[in-house]
Amino acid sequence: MKIKKLFSFLLIFCILFPITSCSTNIIRPITEDTEITLWTYPIGDWGNEAVVNELVRDFTEVNPEITVKTKFLDYKSGDKEVEEAIRSGKAPNLILEGPERLVADWGRRGLMEDLADLYTDASKDIYENVVFACRSSDGKFYEYPLCMATHCMAINKRIFEETNALQYVNLSNYTWTTKDFLKAVETIYRHGYKDVLKIYCKSKSGDQGSRALVNNLYDGTYTDDEHRSYTIDSSKNIAALSALDSCQGISIDSDLSSSDEIDKFRKGELAISICWSPSLHNDTTFGQAGKTVSGDEIIPMHFPSPNGSSKLVGGIWGFGIFKNDDKNKIKASKMFIDYMANDEKGARNAVRISRFFPVHKGLTDVYVNTEISSTMDLFSKHFMLNMGDYYQVTPGWTKVRSLWKTALQSISKGDNIRKTLRDCNSKANSIAKESNSK
Repeated sequence: MKIKKLFSFLLIFCILFPITSCSTNIIRPITEDTEITLWTYPIGDWGNEAVVNELVRDFTEVNPEITVKTKFLDYKSGDKEVEEAIRSGKAPNLILEGPERLVADWGRRGLMEDLADLYTDASKDIYENVVFACRSSDGKFYEYPLCMATHCMAINKRIFEETNALQYVNLSNYTWTTKDFLKAVETIYRHGYKDVLKIYCKSKSGDQGSRALVNNLYDGTYTDDEHRSYTIDSSKNIAALSALDSCQGISIDSDLSSSDEIDKFRKGELAISICWSPSLHNDTTFGQAGKTVSGDEIIPMHFPSPNGSSKLVGGIWGFGIFKNDDKNKIKASKMFIDYMANDEKGARNAVRISRFFPVHKGLTDVYVNTEISSTMDLFSKHFMLNMGDYYQVTPGWTKVRSLWKTALQSISKGDNIRKTLRDCNSKANSIAKESNSK
């Protein structure tokens, strides 16, 4: 009899409180049918309407009381569209991007919801540096992370072999020292390759490559450890840019964009690219993945440093919620985040379409038995562990990015490196100070 009563009680409990595939971060259900808007930047296939709509259908099957309307942004006009929406009071409920926008810009301006209540048991296995990047200086969480990646360099194996420069590369862990890097460039140049590497600076796009190259070369930094101020004009950065600017085979090109540099590298016109990533290595637009247009093998590489151990600039992407007065929309938005970022099925699919890496340590089989499994395994083992400090949340970041591009353009014209970096750093810290005072 007691067993029957216990069974009846459990049955009633299950009917009243249905179990879903979502984690238990968010209390169900919302009080009424709700429509929310999701805007996404093109993070892998998060910019593909058909693919995203399939994910949304998975979510709404579990949460039929919620409707999700999507809008797809690009990086040319996306920021402008968001700002216009903010000014007109029509900001989306949800947006997918990174801490430099969600935390350092919109969050700092008081436009975002604090997502601290999402950081519970389900988030305990998220990498600490990722959690740190999603938290503002006042302790509020304006982003809940989904995926991450590191940016790196790449070399053309054929060119390095033909010029005997491959001896300067440690192929067991894809690293090289500053000394060996400069020797490799010199060797390739002496074999008739005048353009070994180009530092592009036509725009700020892809600037993580030039920053990583300069910072790693002599162990410099771009900001302080607390992400309060900029250290662009440090003696180590000055030494690095001086070495690069004086090295035959390397040039700073103000007419070259990051996409131009990638095109030249793919065509075999450059031996080294400073703008590479897992997604580029997997790209089959120009032929076989991991190969140049003519079929040369591309080897991903760490940035050179004095001891060969580099700190790679990382990318973190996740969800933020714009503030609004509708509590149901906020709750529904959090349920969406919880499903996409924490649910076993939802998170696996959401990360997979990004073509980046999960922020959850326990989510290890995202790319098993896929076409890109070998590349993702390579990057996971040899690059992700070297993801450095996520300093892109330093105050004024979105404005300071343009200063770096302008400084490189000045140096390309022959301006004094020390003075140029000093002026750049002074302006950057003025912007940071102004941002901190708001």
